[in-house]
Amino acid sequence: MNIQYRLAGQSDVDCVAALASQAAIRMSEQGIEQWDTLYPIREDFQQDILMGQLTVGVAEGKIVVFYTVNEECDPEYQKAKWKKPEKPHCILHRLCVNPHFQHQGIARQAMEHIQRQAVEKGYQAIRLDVFSQNPHALKLYLGCGFEKVGSVRWRKGVFYLMEKYIIV
Repeated sequence: MNIQYRLAGQSDVDCVAALASQAAIRMSEQGIEQWDTLYPIREDFQQDILMGQLTVGVAEGKIVVFYTVNEECDPEYQKAKWKKPEKPHCILHRLCVNPHFQHQGIARQAMEHIQRQAVEKGYQAIRLDVFSQNPHALKLYLGCGFEKVGSVRWRKGVFYLMEKYIIV
């Protein structure tokens, strides 16, 4: 699938929020109680857009994937055993594939795009947190070369802190 990536604009907020809601329902149907009415919310996406950090991937005239990349992380990230904590890194948040386009390799394509983008911006590592009870996300990130370097407990349960060095 040919996906065109661009920064999201305010006109994308309704669609992104709706897709996040649909994804939360789909995850819940699969027994993955990760996203809900408290997170992520419309205001999260609006803030990401204002900061120029929300990217959408468009194919067939529809948003098929979205994600946020920045340098912001929760204080709990300090609990991780980062291999090279001093190296420039970015944090991936809220990666979501449109439920109507899942199981087509879109998440993996998006991860490749995120990695290329990170290298272009001078980052040497990508970090993220992943819900320990989300087998699909775990398989994706491990398959993309991410390694678990710690864990934290948040409202929904245990999340693994992961990283991938893209420039050694």
